[in-house]
Amino acid sequence: MFKTTMFKTIIFTSTLIIISSTAALAEPFKLTSQDITHGEFMSKAQEFNGFGCSGGDLSPQLKWSGAPEGTKSFAITAYDPDAPTGSGWWHWQIVNIPSKVNELVTGAGNTTEDLAPEGSSQIQNDYGMRGFGGACPPKGHGVHHYRFTVHALSVEKLSLPKDASGALAGYMINANTLATSTIESLYKRD
Repeated sequence: MFKTTMFKTIIFTSTLIIISSTAALAEPFKLTSQDITHGEFMSKAQEFNGFGCSGGDLSPQLKWSGAPEGTKSFAITAYDPDAPTGSGWWHWQIVNIPSKVNELVTGAGNTTEDLAPEGSSQIQNDYGMRGFGGACPPKGHGVHHYRFTVHALSVEKLSLPKDASGALAGYMINANTLATSTIESLYKRD
């Protein structure tokens, strides 16, 4: 009796260790880019073209891996918390990216080029247009932080009205997020 109980305890404990080890070895949810780097300044390619800025207005290439189990779609957001608005600045929100997609090419935020994944939807940014709007902080305002975040979502589609605000889209994204990964890049205009 004692040997049988001890044997069952050893088997149970070993099974828990194996399960825990497998979970610990799972790949973390990670966002990478060929165009931007965490903690470094973005290039003129990611600067807005307008409002006194003359950049390329190109959304960066983004690639992600290690999405958690249960991911049914993705959303990408680009946000500047340093904008002198009292509420930050939404530069980009693209939602309803199918779960089979794990990369956006450079320029996917340009709505006239048709480079965004089929079925996705780009929300109006704080410049008042759909798609990506690059960095354009006020001159002399110092360094701004641009948070490019991929969200793994628990739903296939977010039900948003056609003219959803950045705040409403952000709320719905966050309400359905399983995991996120962020690259925070910098930009400054002297």
